[in-house]
Amino acid sequence: VACERAGLPMAGIAAAIRAGRLSFAFLETPPFRRWAVRSARSYRQVSQETGVPLELLGSALESMGFARMAPDEPIREDELEIVPLLQLGFSSGLLDLAWTARVGRAYAEGLRLPATAENEVYHARFEGPVLASGADQRTAMEQAAQLSGDFTALVDRALMACYRRQQELAWTEHLVEHVEDELEGAGVLGRPGRVPAMCFLDLVGYTRLTEEQGDQAAAALAEDLATLVNRSAREHGGVPVKWLGDGVMSWFREPAGAVLAALQMVEQLPAAGLPPAHVGVAAGPVVVQGGDYFGRTVNLAARIAAHAGAGQVLVSESVAESASPEGVSFVALGELRLEGFARPVRLHEACRTERV
Repeated sequence: VACERAGLPMAGIAAAIRAGRLSFAFLETPPFRRWAVRSARSYRQVSQETGVPLELLGSALESMGFARMAPDEPIREDELEIVPLLQLGFSSGLLDLAWTARVGRAYAEGLRLPATAENEVYHARFEGPVLASGADQRTAMEQAAQLSGDFTALVDRALMACYRRQQELAWTEHLVEHVEDELEGAGVLGRPGRVPAMCFLDLVGYTRLTEEQGDQAAAALAEDLATLVNRSAREHGGVPVKWLGDGVMSWFREPAGAVLAALQMVEQLPAAGLPPAHVGVAAGPVVVQGGDYFGRTVNLAARIAAHAGAGQVLVSESVAESASPEGVSFVALGELRLEGFARPVRLHEACRTERV
């Protein structure tokens, strides 16, 4: 019906179905029966029954990716799953119209990425090869339905596990920020005599490169980067702790090691056939919890890396103030306001004074 209303020729669709190039049979298979139908209640009725204002209800659902419908249209069954959360958020005073929409957009945007990636996997690893083998579209859809039945429940569980992990990381980071703010306010944050350093390295133009050369090239590029980073980090007292797709976060025992490793990495990238990188290094207390790294030192290194240019290694004041590595000098660049930091941050560029 939707195709017909859009003006698509029904005769052409029918011919494609008869020829086996198109099929709607998948809509009757279990994975697609999860797509919700309309309930017996309207949006207005649900609003009146729950006390959730009609405008908040419509705005929240729309921000989460559902179509905005007229108040007296029947609400979808899956939308009803969201209503209790909206009801609690509104009745407790925690969520208003603006914050409800913000949270809803975050849910939708965050989940759109895995849904898109799954679809790409399906096309590249299943549908494409099946059709290339000579099977028609209907056969491919039927085989996909059988296969996806095994995956659907497991994907739901995996997504929730990933989400809970992200909650853990966000809550821990928030707690660490409170601790550091309290200590700073009390004037006891102080820098210990020997502090670790965090180093962020991001490749320049990685996304464009992978789009042009494909996933296989991206995988090879990531493998080459991992080899180079592992070697350089461990040689200078560090270890990679988190891979970020187009870059890596590393921890170092001392700032000097982080600077030497950073310079070595940006120098070796071109010879390895990799794009240039921009690097940020910051030194200070780092909270390690659950295998992850938290605190303003981590955040500062990431912000500095984002500001650095291609092939440039920028460092914080605390790094420049530490013992300068042999063959390295620091050039003061002045103060800069960085996102997430109330006060301007003084930056320096690490440069070679001689080849090491």
